[in-house]
Amino acid sequence: MSRQYETVIGLEVHVELATKTKIFCACSTEFGGAPNTHTCPVCTGMPGALPVLNRQVVEYAIAVGLATNCTINQCCKFDRKNYFYPDNPQNYQISQLYEPICRDGYVEIDTPSGTKKIGIHEIHMEEDAGKLMHDEWEDCSLVDFNRSGVPLIEIVSEPDMRDAKEVIAYLDKLRLIIQYLGASDCKLQEGSMRADVNLSVRETGSTRLGTRTEMKNLNSFKAITRAIEGERERQIELLEMGKAVVQETRRWDDNKESSYAMRSKEDAQDYRYFPEPDLVPVWISDEWLAQIRARQPELRTQKLIRYKKEFDIPDYDAQIITSAKKMADLFEATTAICKKPKKVSNWLMVETMRLMKEHEMEAEELTFSPKHLAELIELTDKGAINSSVAKEVFEKIFLEDIDPLQYVEEHGLKTVHDESVLRTVVEKVIEENPQSVADYRGGKEKAMGFLVGQTMKAMKGKANPAAVNQMLKELLMVGI
Repeated sequence: MSRQYETVIGLEVHVELATKTKIFCACSTEFGGAPNTHTCPVCTGMPGALPVLNRQVVEYAIAVGLATNCTINQCCKFDRKNYFYPDNPQNYQISQLYEPICRDGYVEIDTPSGTKKIGIHEIHMEEDAGKLMHDEWEDCSLVDFNRSGVPLIEIVSEPDMRDAKEVIAYLDKLRLIIQYLGASDCKLQEGSMRADVNLSVRETGSTRLGTRTEMKNLNSFKAITRAIEGERERQIELLEMGKAVVQETRRWDDNKESSYAMRSKEDAQDYRYFPEPDLVPVWISDEWLAQIRARQPELRTQKLIRYKKEFDIPDYDAQIITSAKKMADLFEATTAICKKPKKVSNWLMVETMRLMKEHEMEAEELTFSPKHLAELIELTDKGAINSSVAKEVFEKIFLEDIDPLQYVEEHGLKTVHDESVLRTVVEKVIEENPQSVADYRGGKEKAMGFLVGQTMKAMKGKANPAAVNQMLKELLMVGI
């Protein structure tokens, strides 16, 4: 009988904070920019340059700690982590080892067997390193220090996850919490959220942890899922062959869907941590902590509960709308104007999602105003425009945030309600399509759809389809 194995997973999640300047200097944190243009003596490690802590970094770290049920360490300190690498200009990184800012938290995730708590061992603040770029054509490596000194928090979980689905649920929960707080955009593709996976396997039922490996270079949920599944299989295969799993750091190659060893435990560097001599301890007063706590926004979990009570929209809609802060903000602001939550939800769930997919956009990139969506809903409800015109106008709102009323007036898109005009057009359509008229009178209901379409075409879309349908039925009954 073959042995059964359990996977044990813990994560180290690095998040770049949304400050405008770096953690210890006034250089810009903006993504991109020509190499080595967002730099100064501090973040390039020049002798004698002294760090000054960015207060906003501390506030973001506290906010994330509070939202993840952590204990806030009101006297935390920085340490030097010494290592020598070309993208590390000082030959050390300022981080927190002995007294991190947050400890002993948790987040709850949904699993097939119910809600599960994933423990957070600690959250600490640190600075990012630069970036090495390997030029194969010139056979050299170049370094860009723009990212050096960008503020990070590292969220270290307990080894509480058991499969890739739990890992993704945990990361998604963290991502949404941090985005709702405004602490980071958490764009994995830009590196503002990165995860290292610590994974081991053990026989099912055992309480003893197996030998773990650390997986790096994971910049998408798909890559993380594939890396976890690949590493689990590799370790089980080793154990089944009677071989030992080596504790090492491995790099995941998503193109090859395989990993390779970077360094083993024996090669691991001695970081020689010691207290950072150029920075004093950070004292977080009760008053400062209370101010940050009072500013905490409503997070997704609370929104879902409130939406059910306040707006009476389907659970599925609420789940989708709250899955991005921008979408939730649009929904609430538009509903506040027009007081029609179900209709706002429909526009966001159908047309907005369709256009986002078509234009390959994320929710955070939406630029149209709640005011213009609310006005479009009012125009449709009053019958000033029909549904097909409304979709046409919404596409312009989505792309250019135009004023819908002005656009409708300028392009003559208002629905024609003059019954005599409609009657004249319908009579002409009946006269020009005798075969379809005969088909309808002979019991073929589909013929009505054709006649309605012809009438709408003749009216240039400016008729009410229900009124067209009714008028056609009335006139077609004549003579039967």
